[in-house]
Amino acid sequence: MFIDQAEIYVRSGNGGNGMVHFHREKFVSRGGPDGGDGGKGGDVILEVRATINTLAEYRHNMRFLAQDGKGGGPNNMSGRGAEDLIIAIPPGTVVYDALTGDLLGDLTEPGQRLLVCKGGRGGRGNQHFATSTNQAPRTGEKGEPCEEKQLRFELKLIADIGIIGVPNAGKSTLLSVLTNAKPKIAPYPFTTLEPNLGVARVDEKTTVVLADIPGLIEGASQGAGLGHEFLRHIQRTRVLIHLIDGLSSDPLADFSQTNGELSLFDPNLAKKPQIVALNKIDQAEVQEIYPALKKELKKRGYELMTISAMARTDIRDLLFKAVNKLADTPALADTEAPLPVYRPKDDPKQFEITREGSNEWRVAGAGIERTAKMTYFEHAGSLRRFQKLMEILGIEAALRQAGVKDGDTVSIGDYELEWQD
Repeated sequence: MFIDQAEIYVRSGNGGNGMVHFHREKFVSRGGPDGGDGGKGGDVILEVRATINTLAEYRHNMRFLAQDGKGGGPNNMSGRGAEDLIIAIPPGTVVYDALTGDLLGDLTEPGQRLLVCKGGRGGRGNQHFATSTNQAPRTGEKGEPCEEKQLRFELKLIADIGIIGVPNAGKSTLLSVLTNAKPKIAPYPFTTLEPNLGVARVDEKTTVVLADIPGLIEGASQGAGLGHEFLRHIQRTRVLIHLIDGLSSDPLADFSQTNGELSLFDPNLAKKPQIVALNKIDQAEVQEIYPALKKELKKRGYELMTISAMARTDIRDLLFKAVNKLADTPALADTEAPLPVYRPKDDPKQFEITREGSNEWRVAGAGIERTAKMTYFEHAGSLRRFQKLMEILGIEAALRQAGVKDGDTVSIGDYELEWQD
């Protein structure tokens, strides 16, 4: 099953906790601080794999959690860092933040990587907090919290040449005779329910990738029929072969309809070079309409070729013409994808104070909440360090100005602290 959209939840690893510990040894009455540092949590990284061509794996497996770093040990032993979690995706995957809609990355090249969630750094052990005036610090850090995201993947096939047209125009047959692809072929519309890829060898040194795009019907740009699901795949192709069904009741209307749907979905699609070919020219009734159709398309700026995909008539000429057009067409700058929205990172010094009741207050801010998660409140030294930071950031003064009183509850993230004057 070809799956071209998926949504997954990813979470990096928490950093390991630093240890508060003092050296113990026989005949050494006052061993110094030797608490080790915690290990780094695992990152979550997306990596393009050329061997994957669908997002089907993420249809049922939708949660990916990196491992946490290990805690520090005594004797200055650092905790083990966690391995990064690598998530394989196919070339042509566009990655969005599912909650904000922001574009995170557009991954097209095999081996290309994107860091989506950074693992938390390990907390420092009390060995780092010893000073000349405090040689036995009961101060340490917990590991930095993880990051989490809800990601949305959209796969756009990467092909040099796309074959488009209305249902039953002969696109799958043309792909099968030009390449080694084996798409499902039958004489009824919508046989192709998913795009097919094939590689055509032009000569000993040249190959091109062709994509058979499922047939478009009127209203496809608004989601009618099958078109809306697959129009995005045409965005990445550089040249289009527009195949016209010679046995259609109105071939010219089919041609206009298909181009109209492309323009409605993305105006850039209408600007792509098109090689227009009338299929089934081996049929007598198609030969009859050919002169008038050729004349009308010439007025619109298109040169009409004739082929028979089934009889393999002139298909190599069509391929060579498309390849020559491809050589004259510059590589895509991929202007179809929206540019990422730049948002500055949260200032760790910013905070906001709100009153939640007669005796309850909440302090919100990225920096102070992260620090609270990394603080050992049970150790006096760590608690004093946290209080000092509250003073430096101006949070203590702001709470006093807001009217906090002795015995009030101050919430910071998941922690509730009692205010004492």
